Amino acid sequence: MLQLRSKAMCALYFITSMSSLSVPPPQCLLQPFTVPHRYLFGPGPSNVPPRISTAGAQPMLGHLHAETIEIMDHIKSGIQYAFQTQNRMTLAVSGPGHAAMECAIFNTVESGESVLIAVHGIWGERAAEMAERIGAKVNTIVTSAGSYYTNDEIEQALAKYKPVLFFLTHGESSTGVLHPIDGIGELCHKYDCLFLVDSVAALGGAPIYMDKQGIDILYTGSQKVLNAPPGTAPISFSERACHKIFNRKTKPVSYFLDLSWLANYWGCDGKPVRSYHHTGPITGLYSLRESLAILAETGLENSWKQHKDVAEYFHMGLEKMGLKLFVQDKKARLPTVTTIVAPPGYEWREITGYIMKNHNIEISGGLGPSLGMVLRVGLMGCNSTKAHVDMILQALADALKHCHKSKV
Repeated sequence: MLQLRSKAMCALYFITSMSSLSVPPPQCLLQPFTVPHRYLFGPGPSNVPPRISTAGAQPMLGHLHAETIEIMDHIKSGIQYAFQTQNRMTLAVSGPGHAAMECAIFNTVESGESVLIAVHGIWGERAAEMAERIGAKVNTIVTSAGSYYTNDEIEQALAKYKPVLFFLTHGESSTGVLHPIDGIGELCHKYDCLFLVDSVAALGGAPIYMDKQGIDILYTGSQKVLNAPPGTAPISFSERACHKIFNRKTKPVSYFLDLSWLANYWGCDGKPVRSYHHTGPITGLYSLRESLAILAETGLENSWKQHKDVAEYFHMGLEKMGLKLFVQDKKARLPTVTTIVAPPGYEWREITGYIMKNHNIEISGGLGPSLGMVLRVGLMGCNSTKAHVDMILQALADALKHCHKSKV
């Protein structure tokens, strides 16, 4: 084997020395790379179970083959179940959750229109920047990290700013808050405003009912509770949202995310023929279909209960260790991503680094407004088990025993 590799390298050297190319083949690509197995207990992505990995490794199909279209139709039905909606305009954006966020904002908002963004973590900040980039009049309501808004506060802002769109994060993974949703859709419709909800970190792990709660646009990501690889983002639009979108005065700023094209590509517009718009992530669609199949087999209510029970077990274990939870209101704690107050006297990076090095476990520090304040632990989908909780608690105890603690 060594002789063969040596001969191959010599042949390559001869070829490149005689070549007109000025950039040779990179040495790093001329040898295999082994990806290590890790326990991904951060805020995402989560581990991909073998069943979903196997689905994604199936043979490639063309993006408009009959079988691919059938898979896309299965995905639409799976999203409708996961979102609890009958919206015809239901599909998966080719891209991460950010792509779905831009798809929602770029299609519904035109330059000069007023929008209202609830900022209780980094995702509200991101949504505000996206709306600002397309020329919207961005208004925000801001609360401290770890808290949420009352419906009265939201109604006051709706009455004041008269937005065409209100954005709210359901599961704020940067702070660990699960925001209440009931009643907000009714308020938005009272003020002739569309209700947009980001449920990337919560979908499948906490109850949400798109139609019943009056949500006009809802999206999530594939890499959290669904346990699929990143790269597909389920999204759904109500009839009210579609009426606003398809009666715009101007075209959406993004061709790639233009819903009129995506609606046809996903067979949501009632037309008999699907036109080519872009080449979707075909193997990613295999994986997404399988992840939605697992959710359907498990049952939404069972999945919600599993995440709630495991999160409560984790929280009790943390409190027994003397660690504090960042979100004080128990009802507002996100069951998929737990935020722990950074232990006083410790450098949070040393804790996360120690746990990665010695336990092969990823947990994260804070993000955006929670940076430096918390440790974040994600237990989503197949990772949401009491056995994994025990692993994490043991790793945290070990880290606190061996990491440097300042006496100041």
